[in-house]
Order: sequence, then C-alpha cells, then structure tokens
Amino acid sequence: MATAFASSTDTHDREDVLEELADGVYALTAGGDPNVGAIEGEDFVVCFDARATPLMARRWIDRLRRHTDKPIRHLVLSHYHAVRTLGASAFEAQNIIAHTETGRLIAERGRQDWDSEFARLPRLFKGHEEIPGLTRPTLTFADHLSIDLGGDRGTLELSWLGRGHTSGDIVAWLPRHRILFAGDLVENGSAVYTGDAYHREWITTTLDRVDRLGPDVLVGGRGHVARSAAEAGAAIASTRAFVSTLLRTVEGVLRRGGSPRDAYQAATEELAPAYGHLPVFRHVMVFDTQRAWEELVGEQPRVWTAARDREVWDHMTG
Repeated sequence: MATAFASSTDTHDREDVLEELADGVYALTAGGDPNVGAIEGEDFVVCFDARATPLMARRWIDRLRRHTDKPIRHLVLSHYHAVRTLGASAFEAQNIIAHTETGRLIAERGRQDWDSEFARLPRLFKGHEEIPGLTRPTLTFADHLSIDLGGDRGTLELSWLGRGHTSGDIVAWLPRHRILFAGDLVENGSAVYTGDAYHREWITTTLDRVDRLGPDVLVGGRGHVARSAAEAGAAIASTRAFVSTLLRTVEGVLRRGGSPRDAYQAATEELAPAYGHLPVFRHVMVFDTQRAWEELVGEQPRVWTAARDREVWDHMTG
C-alpha cells in the first residue's frame, strides 16, 4: 500500500517564532515550515517572502507590527513556489520584486504549482479561499538590485547567484550586518526540496557564490536561524551534501540500468541516516528523486500538476 501522500496527513500547527537578528531585522521561523523575514528601512519595511495565503501572511504581519508600524514598501519573492507567493495581497506593498525567471515561471506554471502545493501541504493554506489569484511581480531584475534603506541603515542587496532550487531563486544580503536571507537555496534543519532544481549548478557555482558572501547570520528557507559564521557555513555545507548525495546516488542507479523507483529507494536509504529525522524528508524524496533522474537524462524541470504528483508518488512508493 502506498504511504500517505506528501504532507497531506500533517495537520499539527507549528509555533511561529519571531527573532530580531539586528536592529530592525527580523525572521519568522516555524519549526520546519517556510521561513520569512523583514528589514526596516528609515521610513519603510521590506518583507522577504509572503507565505501561502493572505490569512497566514496577516498572522506574520501582526507579529511584525509589535515591532514597527512603518509601511511595507517592498515585498521580495525568493522564487515562484506558491507557499512563498500567494499571500502577497495582505502586504499591500508598493512593489513586488522578483527575478525575471520567477515572473516567467509564475506565468508559465503558477496555477499548476498552486494546485500541486495545496494538495501536498494543505496545512500551510489556511484561509485559501481569500487568495485573489496568482501573485505577479511588479518589478523584476536579472542579476542584482540594490535597495537604499535610508539614513544610516545601509543597503539591502538582492542578487541572483545562479540556478539552484529553481531557475529564479534570489537572496537578500545586508552587508552592514552580514545577514543573509537565502531562501530555499540553503536549508538549516530541514530536508531539501529539489523538485524544480538544477542540481549540478546548485552544488557548484551557486552555493559557491552563497558561501563567498561569508554571512555571520543566515536565514534559510526552512529550519532555524544560523547565528554565526560557522553555523552558516555548516548549513551551506549540509545543503550541498544533501543535493550532492541525492544526485550521486540516483546517477549510480541510472548507470546500473535501474528504474526511478530503484533510485528513490536507494537515495532514501543513503540520505536517511543524516537527514531522515528532519522536517519534510519523506515528503521531498519522491519529487527530488524524480527531478534528479530527469536532469541526469537531459530534461528541463517539468511542470508539477496535482495529477502528476499523485502519479509519481504512487509509482515510487506503492
């Protein structure tokens, strides 16, 4: 019998924890659920990622309002996935900023991704009835965008460092504090989702560029905040090791003439000792293995639909 689909039976709420990382710099972590952040400018706020619904976003904004009442001028989307974008309307931001690839992917496959993620992770979509539609960026960039925070607060540097978790992931870097919001390019206390990934680039040039920033504090896409340079380096190394081990194991099965299901079983067995206890491990391994197989045979990331999700899941686990 197939195992329970993705995270469909995960019904237990996580505790949201707001952490002030420096003066006017905040992260909201949620026990393995997607992390979000905010940076105060002199007279405005920049928020990093939106959560999955306006209701869930308002819960975050309500926590933030205990610290600042400045208007939210910019909402930055780290990438196109629904759990990062669909709560955007709650922010009433002047600008919704993303990489050009994120804009393209939302237009190309945003509706399918919405349906897919809602079925995989229903607990994150409380208040889904309020979602007004797809979130579309109002400002996109290709490589780098600098936001002057005003006064003596310095700048917030938004950068595309290469393809990885998706083709359009960006990071937000505060040079003054050496704080990095890395999105899902780095996980720190969570398994790594690679269902839309470019594994080879991620584990080489992209993570090399993340590492060269040398953050003293790192907020990954999921898990806890890394609060030292050593912890940040360890989070980057752990993410690289997960993706590298996945790709190497799947490649070995492919070369031996095995099947994607064989690769799923081998990769799960290989990664479980180090990562099996972490959030979403069993969930991600099906989709990670499928995407790794496709990359190894030369395919670009395919669109995940709710129907395709179930088909792949049942084939791998049944």
